[in-house]
Amino acid sequence: MAVSGGAAQDLPAKLTAQVLICSIIAAFGGLMFGYDIGISGGVTSMDVFLKKFFPDVYVKKHHAKEDNYCKFDDQILQLFTSSLYLAAVVSSLFAATCCKKYGRKLTIQIASALFLVGVILNAAAMNIVMLILGRLLLGGGIGFGNQAVPLFISEIAPNKYRGGLNVCFQLLVTVGILCANIVNYFTASHQYGWRISLGGAAIPALFLAFGSLLIVETPTSLIERGHSERGLETLRKIRGVQDVQKEFDEIVNTTELAKQIKHPFKNLMKRSSWPQLITSGVLQIFQQFTGINVIMFYAPVLFQTMGFHSDASLLSAVVTGTINTIATLVAVFCVDKLGRRFLLIEAAVQMFIAQVVTGGILAAFLKSTNALPKKYAYLVLFLICVFVSGFAWSWGPIGWLIPSEIFPLETRTAGFFCAVSMNMIFTFIIAQAFLTMLCHMRAMIFFFFSGWIVIMGIYAFAFLPETKGVSIDEMNEKVWKKHWLWKKCFNNDRDQSRDKP
Repeated sequence: MAVSGGAAQDLPAKLTAQVLICSIIAAFGGLMFGYDIGISGGVTSMDVFLKKFFPDVYVKKHHAKEDNYCKFDDQILQLFTSSLYLAAVVSSLFAATCCKKYGRKLTIQIASALFLVGVILNAAAMNIVMLILGRLLLGGGIGFGNQAVPLFISEIAPNKYRGGLNVCFQLLVTVGILCANIVNYFTASHQYGWRISLGGAAIPALFLAFGSLLIVETPTSLIERGHSERGLETLRKIRGVQDVQKEFDEIVNTTELAKQIKHPFKNLMKRSSWPQLITSGVLQIFQQFTGINVIMFYAPVLFQTMGFHSDASLLSAVVTGTINTIATLVAVFCVDKLGRRFLLIEAAVQMFIAQVVTGGILAAFLKSTNALPKKYAYLVLFLICVFVSGFAWSWGPIGWLIPSEIFPLETRTAGFFCAVSMNMIFTFIIAQAFLTMLCHMRAMIFFFFSGWIVIMGIYAFAFLPETKGVSIDEMNEKVWKKHWLWKKCFNNDRDQSRDKP
């Protein structure tokens, strides 16, 4: 990360151990998120789990003449995966208020507490009600964590290292997915394998709970809540230099302007807020319509559909999870060098090719009741790895990075809430609908997602400005007001006025 800095900045700052440690601890919120994404697909492919909670699916799975594409099509089974994201949408609203009034640190602590309770309910579940209730609490934890962690890291990181540090959140999401896949592989044949897999989520939750006691509150949050002296002291501590007056004055000035905004959600509707609101929302929608989460949620199920046996399908999920983690490191080291736009556009091309070829192979060779020939099954596994790697160094981490850095302070928590909510709503939609879509669309589902990838590539090329190396409090002046399209949103005099108390 130390070599990933972009252009030199005029605000003195070092990449201190304090910032690194706080960023890594906070990013464990991403590990919790990733573990839950990865664990659900493996658990829902375990026979002992299906027999206990979804006996109809178990029967369909082992029926000799059952349609390859429809064997897992069950709304309640999909609800097990997707209910978490519905809860995350609701909790994000409370998390946005908590972030603003009580700080980023407390919001992270609440996330870990909700996650722990949810893990206990899931691991001890005796019926479907306990299982879904546990998932809802996990969703509450994810809503609080995803609201606070990217903002926390963006606000404590020096400008030229902000991208690399913020990508740590997505890096630990991928580590969480990989850990979940490995756990699933080794517990699949155990009588209580699904309980071990679901209970394993307690490890990152405990780490975050204890680690959150050690992290500092961000200077921006402290100053915003009237603790200017503590804010100045913390700023000196995390920057590693005494001369922080210029950055401190910048934060104070931004905070004073933000205090004039009594209704931040209303302010998001102003023309001058459209560029950030539209961009952050569109990126979250696009992130889900790459199709990545259906691969991460249902990787073992997907590989079983293609003809892999249970253990082989879980091992294939471990392979894709490993590629996901390694490729995210590319973003850590390159996002502040190559820029956000370059990585997004390159990956769109890469993911499009992988999706189209995969869809073509499945359309040609995987029918309703046959197994995909082995050579093509392994080719599809390779193509999915190509697809996952492209996502992992682009739309995955950058989809979270850009919304966390583009909003001015007066609308930052409200704007990021909208981004998180948009992500969770469309994650819920995709998770709830995918197995049914797979049943009805069959191989065409890959062409469906590839069409969306074309659209998002065009958007990144034509409408997304570069934000690397720019202070988060200077985004409007240095980025949006200089963009060929978005600068038009700042020409309306009425939008230059502030809401008064």
